Amino acid sequence: MTAVRLSPDALFPEAVPSGDGRSPEALSPDGRSPEAPRAGVPRGERPAPVRPSSAGRLLRRVPLRRILVLLPLALVVVVAVDNRAVLGAGVGHLTTARWPWLLAAAGVTCLTWVAAAVTRQGAVVDRLPVLRLLATQFAAGAANHLLPTGLGASAVNLRFMTVCGLPLARSSAALALYLLAESIARVGLLAALLVAFPDALRLGPLLPPGGLTPLLLGAGAAAVLAVVAFTVVRRLREAVLSFLRTALGEARSVHARPARMLALWGGSLAFPLLQASGLVLTGLALGLDVPPVHMAVAYLAATVAVALVPTPGGLGSVEAALVVALVAAGGPAAVATAVVLAYRIITVWLPLLPGALTLGALVRRKII
Repeated sequence: MTAVRLSPDALFPEAVPSGDGRSPEALSPDGRSPEAPRAGVPRGERPAPVRPSSAGRLLRRVPLRRILVLLPLALVVVVAVDNRAVLGAGVGHLTTARWPWLLAAAGVTCLTWVAAAVTRQGAVVDRLPVLRLLATQFAAGAANHLLPTGLGASAVNLRFMTVCGLPLARSSAALALYLLAESIARVGLLAALLVAFPDALRLGPLLPPGGLTPLLLGAGAAAVLAVVAFTVVRRLREAVLSFLRTALGEARSVHARPARMLALWGGSLAFPLLQASGLVLTGLALGLDVPPVHMAVAYLAATVAVALVPTPGGLGSVEAALVVALVAAGGPAAVATAVVLAYRIITVWLPLLPGALTLGALVRRKII
């Protein structure tokens, strides 16, 4: 019997070197050496590393957060210059007012930020940091006067809640719940006061002649377009349904806790009441001959009427609606104009610069 002699190469084929002296492990998956040139690529030439474009480097060098810190101050200057006539007239009326009532109006204005903070906390189950929440409401007030109505405050509070750790979906649901509760409370309070005091206000002057019909037609057309878009666009339908599920779940969680429910609805009622009280106190300071309850009704009716006007902080539209509402409540036009200008100085212009500084500080400290 002839013995078969096996070589090590036959027993261990993986150790057999390749034709260029390298083992198969050193070859690339396609059988070429890592140093072997690819087709069309000369030996020794390697692809140049990808470098960021000059535009990308420029964007990284831009101090975006510093710009966001200074932007509110710049907007304050722009808005103040644009409304310098209103500022001058309002300050002139303040010099002739009775200061105890004005100080009370300023104190009530400060309480509106507390009411807003309480309502914001009531709209979420999670506990938010109290002092930061209150500072955010003060800054949101300034942002609300620099951007179209509601957008500034909503953006600031949405950013604050996401920084606090709430998912974007829940933060958006809490924001929607806050806006819904505040709207229901404001309209319900106005309706209750109109039922209790039917002679407090003639609503006709708040709308231009024949202005109700176009308003209703526009609202109907918008509703029809929304229904059509919801039915036709699948992605929109899915996004809306997902948001509604999240919002309903958040609302159920909030209303399952008595403390949160009390904060939500109590703050929603207190906020417009405090705002109306500020106008009443300003009217008393300037001697407006209108009953306090009628002034409160005039304020609520005017703010409801201009709620859909997309002007920064309602500047211009709120003043006009308030003057018309106070005249409709029985006040002289000249005194009503003075009251509205003084009221807006106290509630808008005096807190605007400190609010913008607070907003910049919150951005710089990455709280929002």
